Amino acid sequence: MHHPGPPRFTTVGDPVELAPRDPDPGGDYDWRVVDAPAESTTTLGDGAVLDFDPDAPGTYRIALDAPDGTHELTVRVFPDDRKETRLEYPLDEFPRDADELDDVSVIGLFNEHILGVDQPTVEDGMVGIEKRLSPGLHRFGFTAPGSFWVPGGMHEVPGPGRPKLRLDASVEDDAVVVSAVTAAAPASKFEDEEISVEFYPDDRDAVSDSDLQTDGTTARVPLDAVGERARIHAVAVGERHSVPDVVDIRVEDSSEGSVSLHYPNEAPEWLQDATIYEIFVRSFAGKRPPTTFEELERRLPYIDSLGIDCIWLTPVLQSPTEHGYHITNFFELADDLGTREEFESFVEAAHDRGMTVMFDLVINHSDREHPFFQMSAAGVPEYEDWYVWEERADAFTPNEEPSPRSRGPGESDKRAERYFNWKRIPNFNFESLAVRSHLLDVVDEWAGVVDGFRCDVAWGVPHGFWKETRERVNEHHPDFGWLDETIPHDPDYHDQEFDAHYDTSLYYVLRDIGTGDAPATAILDALDHIEHAGFPDRSVHMRYVENHDEDRYVDECSEHGLRAAAAATFTLPGAPMIYAGQERGMTEYRGPMAWHDGDTALTDYHRRLSRARDEHAVLREGTVERVDYVAETTEAVAFARDDGDERVLVLLHFGEGTATVTVGEGVEGTDLVTGDEVTRTPVDDGVEVSVDDVLVLRAD
Repeated sequence: MHHPGPPRFTTVGDPVELAPRDPDPGGDYDWRVVDAPAESTTTLGDGAVLDFDPDAPGTYRIALDAPDGTHELTVRVFPDDRKETRLEYPLDEFPRDADELDDVSVIGLFNEHILGVDQPTVEDGMVGIEKRLSPGLHRFGFTAPGSFWVPGGMHEVPGPGRPKLRLDASVEDDAVVVSAVTAAAPASKFEDEEISVEFYPDDRDAVSDSDLQTDGTTARVPLDAVGERARIHAVAVGERHSVPDVVDIRVEDSSEGSVSLHYPNEAPEWLQDATIYEIFVRSFAGKRPPTTFEELERRLPYIDSLGIDCIWLTPVLQSPTEHGYHITNFFELADDLGTREEFESFVEAAHDRGMTVMFDLVINHSDREHPFFQMSAAGVPEYEDWYVWEERADAFTPNEEPSPRSRGPGESDKRAERYFNWKRIPNFNFESLAVRSHLLDVVDEWAGVVDGFRCDVAWGVPHGFWKETRERVNEHHPDFGWLDETIPHDPDYHDQEFDAHYDTSLYYVLRDIGTGDAPATAILDALDHIEHAGFPDRSVHMRYVENHDEDRYVDECSEHGLRAAAAATFTLPGAPMIYAGQERGMTEYRGPMAWHDGDTALTDYHRRLSRARDEHAVLREGTVERVDYVAETTEAVAFARDDGDERVLVLLHFGEGTATVTVGEGVEGTDLVTGDEVTRTPVDDGVEVSVDDVLVLRAD
């Protein structure tokens, strides 16, 4: 049906996209506000896909008149939590003079992601721009179209973080009891037990507000009100609101009272602590022979030897580029890689070895040579709204357009929108029902072939579309996995959208440590920032040192730094990722795999890290705790992992040679990574040990 989906949760100043699901491109859709807070004057315009921009906190009811009837949607709006902030960079280090800033904009690598074109101003020798930002740590930078990128650095907006919430449910007599476990945010004035919880039934189901019997952090749903299915949503509220959680109640046999409980925000088991291996497809076979699906399959024993659980392939669809992210046909595999049968054979062979396969889903944009873009640029009526056409200085210039007309439909002064300097890849227009319908077909085409999607430029695609695709796929493939590329990672993408998230907080910190711009303790600070952001406990963080978009760590930092950085990804909770070639000491970030001349010792080192993680559950499941320690260098750090059954101390050293570290608690003498015995020297403050790159020692 065309119902727009689950209840939505937002703040004043953060619009919500409204869109019918499974749309009929030729259908009529009309939106209206049927209930709103008394102080709100918000109205809705015309169109099937709209941005709802609430102007007052409270609960709104939005109605959609669709071809299959009228549907209502609840939107809960919380107060605006943003503060006026000025992002600044020294003018004397800026690659433009003050009188040449007309085409400079700011790109924020935080929740807003792309902030649009805003010309900075100069005050007191600083280039800066005013923005309203939520409390937390924000990475930002300045850009001008096609010319330069200035990383502005980090800016912290003071204030409390977001609380966390997890729902658990059980069947008790004639009802389902939904319990909320809450955790107050860092720097909050509330204690855990003081956090309030709001429960909301899904507007698509039979359960109504009057059916919910709520008592603080518990809601009771009578089974006779559930019908066949009921989804109960909840949000925790302190100074700010949490990422929502949901429990999906399904009555499988009403005569026997058979009830199943599902948690849509929980990652499939295979992804929760998977070791991921990213393959840049066309360079993986090396210089000879060229990469094909058959060559990938032939190399599965090597991948398996690294202890890999999941293989992520960069795009394998039709594309004129080597990297594959410029797609010209979303339904056909690239001719140079092989047939569909050969691709499916590779997937099946990976399954035989206990590995899953993740498909790189690219639906933010297409290549400019895609037939649909060419028709849109030529003004063909059926395709004129398939791409975003607008007046922007940094959009396509005339000589970049594929059409001789070099213009958007009916507007010679408009160009196709794209991000950054990505000149060949125009953005799809998600306000077009035809585009949404087409991309849903793309998702359907590949969801039954692979085990999960890594979603490219996930931050550029509306939240509502991700919620629709996630639910659509997981209805038929409940163990399907979803990994987002949001830079930096954003907890709001966990609400019924993605299971796993790029951990850019740790990534940037590992780079800063490797270049000497931060102490090793910044690793623990990065984890604190993630807690402040309010990621739910069920979220999975993909922890990585490098990928196909970044310079190799060895090239930018050092090999000894790489060893410690890789060890960090394997000794912290989440899903560690190895970018193919990282384990071989490669310096070219997209170069041919070093099969014959790589660093074998480094490869074995990665195997040991993977094996230690597999053999010791505490490295996968334990909490991270700060510990008392003293190191002779800021390039060393120590922390503990504890799962209640086992406690280990992890010591990392990013510098050359060996570092002496004194830990304030007793440790056993066997390194769990190498199996070697470690010399321990008792001192007044604890136990002194020497660490080259990593030690993992059991606590006494």
